[in-house]
Amino acid sequence: MLRIQKFTFNPIQENMYVLYDETKECVIIDPGCYFDNEEKKLQNFIEENKLVPKYLLNTHCHLDHICGNAFVSKTWHLSLSANPLDAYNLDLSIKAGISYNMPIAPSPPISLELQEGDTVRFGNISLDVLFTPGHCSGHIAFYNDAHKVLISGDCLFRESIGRTDLPGGDWDTLIESIQTKLFTLPEDTTVYSGHGQETTIGYEMRNNPFFK
Repeated sequence: MLRIQKFTFNPIQENMYVLYDETKECVIIDPGCYFDNEEKKLQNFIEENKLVPKYLLNTHCHLDHICGNAFVSKTWHLSLSANPLDAYNLDLSIKAGISYNMPIAPSPPISLELQEGDTVRFGNISLDVLFTPGHCSGHIAFYNDAHKVLISGDCLFRESIGRTDLPGGDWDTLIESIQTKLFTLPEDTTVYSGHGQETTIGYEMRNNPFFK
Protein backbone atom coordinates (compact mmCIF):
# COMPACT_ATOMS: atom_id res chain seq x y z
CA MET A 1 0.00 0.00 0.00
CA LEU A 2 1.37 3.37 -1.01
CA ARG A 3 1.57 5.89 1.79
CA ILE A 4 2.23 9.59 1.35
CA GLN A 5 3.50 12.05 3.94
CA LYS A 6 3.36 15.72 3.03
CA PHE A 7 5.47 18.41 4.66
CA THR A 8 4.99 22.11 3.95
CA PHE A 9 8.33 23.82 4.46
CA ASN A 10 10.39 26.98 3.96
CA PRO A 11 9.28 30.61 3.60
CA ILE A 12 7.73 29.88 0.19
CA GLN A 13 5.50 27.16 1.69
CA GLU A 14 6.50 24.37 -0.66
CA ASN A 15 5.06 20.85 -0.35
CA MET A 16 7.60 18.05 -0.19
CA TYR A 17 6.59 14.40 -0.10
CA VAL A 18 7.85 11.15 1.35
CA LEU A 19 6.34 8.13 -0.40
CA TYR A 20 6.70 4.69 1.17
CA ASP A 21 5.04 1.31 1.62
CA GLU A 22 5.04 -1.70 3.92
CA THR A 23 8.60 -2.63 2.90
CA LYS A 24 9.78 0.63 4.53
CA GLU A 25 11.61 1.73 1.39
CA CYS A 26 10.83 5.32 0.49
CA VAL A 27 11.56 8.17 -1.90
CA ILE A 28 11.94 11.83 -0.96
CA ILE A 29 10.47 14.22 -3.53
CA ASP A 30 11.28 17.95 -3.70
CA PRO A 31 12.81 18.40 -0.25
CA GLY A 32 11.97 21.96 0.73
CA CYS A 33 13.28 21.67 4.29
CA TYR A 34 15.17 24.90 4.91
CA PHE A 35 15.29 25.65 8.63
CA ASP A 36 16.97 23.39 11.19
CA ASN A 37 13.65 22.41 12.75
CA GLU A 38 12.31 21.40 9.32
CA GLU A 39 15.32 19.19 8.68
CA LYS A 40 14.81 17.63 12.11
CA LYS A 41 11.12 17.07 11.47
CA LEU A 42 11.89 15.18 8.26
CA GLN A 43 14.67 13.17 9.86
CA ASN A 44 12.51 12.27 12.85
CA PHE A 45 9.68 11.07 10.60
CA ILE A 46 11.99 8.81 8.61
CA GLU A 47 13.73 7.42 11.69
CA GLU A 48 10.57 6.93 13.76
CA ASN A 49 8.94 5.02 10.90
CA LYS A 50 12.15 3.07 10.23
CA LEU A 51 12.13 4.12 6.58
CA VAL A 52 14.98 3.47 4.17
CA PRO A 53 15.34 6.29 1.61
CA LYS A 54 16.18 4.96 -1.85
CA TYR A 55 15.87 8.03 -4.09
CA LEU A 56 16.08 11.81 -3.92
CA LEU A 57 13.76 13.06 -6.66
CA ASN A 58 13.10 16.56 -7.98
CA THR A 59 10.11 17.40 -10.15
CA HIS A 60 12.11 20.50 -11.05
CA CYS A 61 15.00 22.45 -9.58
CA HIS A 62 13.61 25.79 -8.46
CA LEU A 63 14.98 27.08 -5.17
CA ASP A 64 12.00 26.18 -2.98
CA HIS A 65 12.00 22.58 -4.20
CA ILE A 66 15.73 21.90 -3.86
CA CYS A 67 16.79 23.86 -0.77
CA GLY A 68 16.84 20.60 1.20
CA ASN A 69 18.70 18.58 -1.46
CA ALA A 70 22.09 18.99 0.22
CA PHE A 71 20.74 17.90 3.61
CA VAL A 72 18.90 14.87 2.23
CA SER A 73 21.83 13.82 0.06
CA LYS A 74 24.30 14.04 2.93
CA THR A 75 22.06 12.48 5.59
CA TRP A 76 20.98 9.43 3.58
CA HIS A 77 23.82 9.22 1.03
CA LEU A 78 21.55 9.77 -1.95
CA SER A 79 22.43 11.14 -5.36
CA LEU A 80 19.97 13.40 -7.19
CA SER A 81 17.49 12.17 -9.78
CA ALA A 82 15.85 14.76 -12.06
CA ASN A 83 15.44 15.71 -15.70
CA PRO A 84 18.73 16.99 -17.19
CA LEU A 85 17.04 19.91 -18.93
CA ASP A 86 16.54 21.49 -15.51
CA ALA A 87 20.21 21.44 -14.53
CA TYR A 88 20.39 25.16 -15.31
CA ASN A 89 18.07 25.84 -12.36
CA LEU A 90 20.54 24.08 -10.08
CA ASP A 91 23.22 26.39 -11.45
CA LEU A 92 20.99 29.40 -10.70
CA SER A 93 19.97 28.24 -7.23
CA ILE A 94 22.75 29.90 -5.26
CA LYS A 95 22.03 33.30 -6.83
CA ALA A 96 18.30 32.70 -6.48
CA GLY A 97 18.78 31.98 -2.78
CA ILE A 98 20.55 35.29 -2.29
CA SER A 99 17.91 37.22 -4.21
CA TYR A 100 15.09 35.63 -2.17
CA ASN A 101 17.03 36.07 1.07
CA MET A 102 17.18 32.26 1.32
CA PRO A 103 20.87 31.32 1.05
CA ILE A 104 21.27 27.58 0.57
CA ALA A 105 23.96 24.92 0.47
CA PRO A 106 24.76 23.80 -3.09
CA SER A 107 22.66 20.90 -4.31
CA PRO A 108 24.38 17.80 -5.61
CA PRO A 109 24.34 17.59 -9.41
CA ILE A 110 21.88 15.43 -11.29
CA SER A 111 23.29 11.90 -11.32
CA LEU A 112 20.30 9.89 -12.56
CA GLU A 113 18.70 11.59 -15.56
CA LEU A 114 14.96 10.93 -15.63
CA GLN A 115 13.12 11.00 -18.95
CA GLU A 116 9.55 10.49 -20.16
CA GLY A 117 8.74 6.79 -19.91
CA ASP A 118 11.25 5.99 -17.17
CA THR A 119 10.06 4.21 -14.03
CA VAL A 120 11.30 4.75 -10.48
CA ARG A 121 10.86 1.65 -8.32
CA PHE A 122 11.07 1.30 -4.55
CA GLY A 123 9.55 -1.38 -2.35
CA ASN A 124 6.46 -2.63 -4.17
CA ILE A 125 5.75 0.76 -5.71
CA SER A 126 6.54 2.11 -9.17
CA LEU A 127 6.38 5.74 -10.31
CA ASP A 128 6.10 6.54 -14.00
CA VAL A 129 7.96 9.65 -15.12
CA LEU A 130 5.90 12.14 -17.14
CA PHE A 131 7.70 14.95 -18.96
CA THR A 132 5.64 18.09 -18.20
CA PRO A 133 7.60 21.21 -19.25
CA GLY A 134 6.19 24.72 -19.24
CA HIS A 135 6.74 25.92 -15.69
CA CYS A 136 10.37 25.33 -16.58
CA SER A 137 12.01 23.39 -19.38
CA GLY A 138 12.93 20.27 -17.41
CA HIS A 139 9.80 19.77 -15.30
CA ILE A 140 8.62 16.20 -14.68
CA ALA A 141 5.80 14.61 -12.69
CA PHE A 142 5.51 11.19 -11.04
CA TYR A 143 2.46 8.96 -11.52
CA ASN A 144 1.45 5.72 -9.82
CA ASP A 145 -1.33 3.97 -11.73
CA ALA A 146 -2.13 1.31 -9.13
CA HIS A 147 -3.11 3.91 -6.52
CA LYS A 148 -4.02 6.71 -8.99
CA VAL A 149 -1.60 9.19 -7.45
CA LEU A 150 0.17 12.05 -9.23
CA ILE A 151 2.98 14.15 -7.78
CA SER A 152 2.58 17.15 -10.06
CA GLY A 153 5.23 19.57 -8.82
CA ASP A 154 4.44 23.10 -10.00
CA CYS A 155 2.65 22.04 -13.18
CA LEU A 156 -0.93 21.78 -11.90
CA PHE A 157 -2.49 23.16 -8.71
CA ARG A 158 -6.02 23.17 -7.32
CA GLU A 159 -7.84 25.66 -9.57
CA SER A 160 -4.53 27.02 -10.85
CA ILE A 161 -1.38 26.23 -12.84
CA GLY A 162 2.32 26.94 -12.54
CA ARG A 163 3.76 30.35 -13.34
CA THR A 164 5.63 30.73 -16.62
CA ASP A 165 7.53 33.98 -16.10
CA LEU A 166 10.72 32.38 -14.77
CA PRO A 167 13.66 31.21 -16.93
CA GLY A 168 12.59 28.26 -19.07
CA GLY A 169 8.89 28.93 -18.59
CA ASP A 170 6.47 28.93 -21.50
CA TRP A 171 2.69 29.33 -21.30
CA ASP A 172 1.70 27.34 -24.38
CA THR A 173 4.03 24.49 -23.42
CA LEU A 174 2.58 24.32 -19.91
CA ILE A 175 -1.00 24.22 -21.17
CA GLU A 176 -0.08 21.47 -23.63
CA SER A 177 1.66 19.46 -20.89
CA ILE A 178 -1.41 19.58 -18.67
CA GLN A 179 -3.86 18.75 -21.45
CA THR A 180 -1.86 15.93 -23.05
CA LYS A 181 -0.04 14.39 -20.06
CA LEU A 182 -2.23 15.06 -17.01
CA PHE A 183 -5.80 15.42 -18.25
CA THR A 184 -5.45 12.04 -19.98
CA LEU A 185 -5.04 10.34 -16.58
CA PRO A 186 -8.06 8.82 -14.80
CA GLU A 187 -10.34 11.51 -13.39
CA ASP A 188 -10.14 10.04 -9.89
CA THR A 189 -6.36 10.47 -9.80
CA THR A 190 -5.36 12.41 -6.68
CA VAL A 191 -3.01 15.28 -7.47
CA TYR A 192 -0.37 16.20 -4.89
CA SER A 193 0.94 19.60 -5.94
CA GLY A 194 4.08 21.52 -5.09
CA HIS A 195 2.00 24.15 -3.29
CA GLY A 196 -1.47 24.18 -1.75
CA GLN A 197 -3.98 21.42 -1.14
CA GLU A 198 -4.65 18.18 -2.95
CA THR A 199 -7.08 17.95 -5.83
CA THR A 200 -8.11 15.45 -8.50
CA ILE A 201 -7.72 15.36 -12.26
CA GLY A 202 -11.48 15.32 -12.75
CA TYR A 203 -12.03 18.32 -10.49
CA GLU A 204 -9.43 20.34 -12.40
CA MET A 205 -10.84 19.37 -15.78
CA ARG A 206 -14.22 20.73 -14.69
CA ASN A 207 -13.26 23.63 -12.43
CA ASN A 208 -9.79 24.94 -13.26
CA PRO A 209 -10.36 28.46 -14.66
CA PHE A 210 -7.40 28.16 -17.01
CA PHE A 211 -9.20 25.45 -18.99
CA LYS A 212 -12.68 26.92 -19.35
